[in-house]
Amino acid sequence: MEKKDTMMTSEISEAYQPKLSIKAWAEEDRPREKLLNKGAKNLSDAELLAILLRSGSREESAVSLAQRVMHGCENNLNELGKQSLSVLTKFKGLGATKALTIMAAMELGQRRQLSDIKERPQVRSSKDAYQTIAPLLADLPHEEFWILLLNRSNRIISRDRVSMGGVSGTVVDARLVFKKALEVLASSVILCHNHPSGNLNPSQSDLNLTRKLKKAGEVMDVSVIDHLIIAEGGFYSFADEGVL
Repeated sequence: MEKKDTMMTSEISEAYQPKLSIKAWAEEDRPREKLLNKGAKNLSDAELLAILLRSGSREESAVSLAQRVMHGCENNLNELGKQSLSVLTKFKGLGATKALTIMAAMELGQRRQLSDIKERPQVRSSKDAYQTIAPLLADLPHEEFWILLLNRSNRIISRDRVSMGGVSGTVVDARLVFKKALEVLASSVILCHNHPSGNLNPSQSDLNLTRKLKKAGEVMDVSVIDHLIIAEGGFYSFADEGVL
């Protein structure tokens, strides 16, 4: 009986031990100090997220909270970026302020992709085009149609959204596509749109639109050199498949 009581006392003692705050961790394990001393690339996604959260709660550290959030998003930053305020605040310990901080960071990451256009990357293949546009389209819950406008050296002049629709489609005005192209004196254009369903196969309307825009481009002396369908699983290139 005495032995059993001793075991129970030990279990209760362990259960009521206070959680260690991040300040009590070894300095090399604290996310901020780790970032300062080793650089951002040496931190896990959860550790970077913990820095944004700044603090946890009495029950858990900021890192533990960040790990729970990442786990709830399949440990995938694309999934985290899709979450709304109402979904994020369902995580215990994640209030509106912390949730909005996460949403702002995700949006800044996406906008960084847009600012990189100043480097005028060159498109040598469908994969180059995909890597340029995918961050803007891959995780959207609705369909959008974008164009990549290129100069004679196949360097990107700009990325422009032409239309935004619903889950199953969006309307594209050919006049708007080529108005944008003519404004920047583009030599060629790559059409891009996403399929929120994840299905990469082109629909009949996708095929019809591509033919229509290709013919219009010939009249305007702006070549339509590809059309990409973007989804989380990758992309479909009309040019690579020989259907352009």
